[in-house]
Amino acid sequence: MALGRGSAVVLLLSLCFLLLHSHMAHAATYTVGGTGGWTFNTVAWPKGKRFKAGDTLVFRYSPTLHNVVAVNRGGYDGCTTPRGSKVYTSGNDQIRLAKGQNYFICNFVGHCQAGMKIAVTAA
Repeated sequence: MALGRGSAVVLLLSLCFLLLHSHMAHAATYTVGGTGGWTFNTVAWPKGKRFKAGDTLVFRYSPTLHNVVAVNRGGYDGCTTPRGSKVYTSGNDQIRLAKGQNYFICNFVGHCQAGMKIAVTAA
């Protein structure tokens, strides 16, 4: 049985949707810092975890005490907020990981230096 051009397009779009849906269905959600949430000394929290692009990190914290800033490697290493960095302040931020290195800090004075930062590698 031969498929018409329209049927072939519908079939192709359906397959693409199934692949995308399958990938999203396997994404995981992680609460940064576990039950303690996003706080001091979370720098080691990612160790031993396997992250994938599309996984979601949930940062829970008091927005009057902390924030979350997505930074580059320089911002992470130097505990600085480079121009154009995305700052989150809700206290319940959900951030989807990009493939490769993802860096996050709290940029309240002294917090990053006290270990309130994480580096996450997503495959």
